[in-house]
Amino acid sequence: MWVISWKKAREFSEEHEDAEVPLRKWFQVVEEAEWTSFNDVRETFASADRYGDCYIFNIHGNDYRLIAKISKKWKKVWIRHIFTHGEYDRGQWKKGCS
Repeated sequence: MWVISWKKAREFSEEHEDAEVPLRKWFQVVEEAEWTSFNDVRETFASADRYGDCYIFNIHGNDYRLIAKISKKWKKVWIRHIFTHGEYDRGQWKKGCS
């Protein structure tokens, strides 16, 4: 998989320093993954979830949530948002996940 841009993760890590190492680990695992379905995603990240065309990943023991989109051909991953659990619970991110 090709993760498009580390920018959002870097910016989030500047504000939440404890997220940097887990985000880097997530990034590395995803870059090495060869997914072809949501089942593959769940094999890699058992707690991953899906809402519309967005994929939700728990980061740092569920302290943070990473929202991503994955290309239809399962080649690219775009980090759409990274939230604290409280920000995630507000649900505003759902608008971009048709």
